[in-house]
Amino acid sequence: MFEEAGLRARSFKFITLLSGKDMYYKYPHGDEIYNVTVVYEAIDVEGTPQINDDEGFELKYFSIDEPITDLNPSIEIILRKSGYIKNW
Repeated sequence: MFEEAGLRARSFKFITLLSGKDMYYKYPHGDEIYNVTVVYEAIDVEGTPQINDDEGFELKYFSIDEPITDLNPSIEIILRKSGYIKNW
C-alpha cells in the first residue's frame, strides 16, 4: 500500500481468493492471462493517498454503497465476488 498509494495499515484481514474464468483478461495486443487475486481488507489505514509513480492519475476514497463512476470492470468483478458490492 505504501509503495503504490502512500498509505500504511496496522493489519490486514484475508477476505477471499479469486481465480478462474472471471479473472480472465485479454490484452489489446492479444496476450491472454488468467489472474489469481488475493483480496485483503486493510485495517486502521493511516496516511494521505498520493500517487507515487506514473501509473495513476488520481487516488481517493469512495463509498461502495453507490455506483462508482468509471469503475474498471475487472475491479467491479473483484468487489462483487468479495462481497463488497451488494446494492448496485
